[in-house]
Amino acid sequence: MTITAPAATTTTAVRRDPTRNNARAAGIFYLLTFASSIPALILLGPVLNDAAYVTGAGHDTRILWGCLLDCVNGLTAVGSAVAAYSVVKRQNGSMALGFVTSRLVEAAVVMIGVVNLLAVVTLRQHHVGADPATLTVTANALVDVRNWTFLFGPGLMPVFNALLFGTLLYKSRLVPRIIPAVGLIGAPLLFAAFIAALFGATDQVSASSFFLTLPIAAWEFTIGLWMTFKGFRPQAVAALGIRNDG
Repeated sequence: MTITAPAATTTTAVRRDPTRNNARAAGIFYLLTFASSIPALILLGPVLNDAAYVTGAGHDTRILWGCLLDCVNGLTAVGSAVAAYSVVKRQNGSMALGFVTSRLVEAAVVMIGVVNLLAVVTLRQHHVGADPATLTVTANALVDVRNWTFLFGPGLMPVFNALLFGTLLYKSRLVPRIIPAVGLIGAPLLFAAFIAALFGATDQVSASSFFLTLPIAAWEFTIGLWMTFKGFRPQAVAALGIRNDG
């Protein structure tokens, strides 16, 4: 009588990247900042560039949409940092928290600018018949506040974002080092553009400011794409001691 031993069965667990959802969310949020900030700047053109906007025909619906997109910009900035925090804190908790904080500050400053532009819309709609000169001076002052928030928000805070998040990614090798290196190079260039605009050497929107800002824009767009479609490198994730739950 021959007894045949049952064939041994092996189950190979499909390993799941424990950081994939975090990386994808952070990447999508980064890309949404581009999808919202550029159209917002275009939509807000009339109120930003027309000194007599508050006493004119107005494009209030267009301005409201621009303000809404700026709100999206601020919220996605916070979302990108929160999504990445649980991963990059394994490299350096203090720097990771600093990155979240810098994004929060950026979003708060953007929101202040949004509120000022909404106040201009309110003045135009609900103060018809008031002294035109007074309305114009008040509205232009609100627009000036928004312009300063734009300088200290999107014009300055990405410097700290790039230094903090770029350093974390560069040291941890969660993404190819060339990507955070672009951000680390772009940070001092953007800071130079900020200082030049702050002291009136250049306009916030100018050719020189554009070229100094370009590396930071390239860094943020590239890291957004990489995290969305590639995620973090498995070897680097393992080196940080993040367990695989698969």
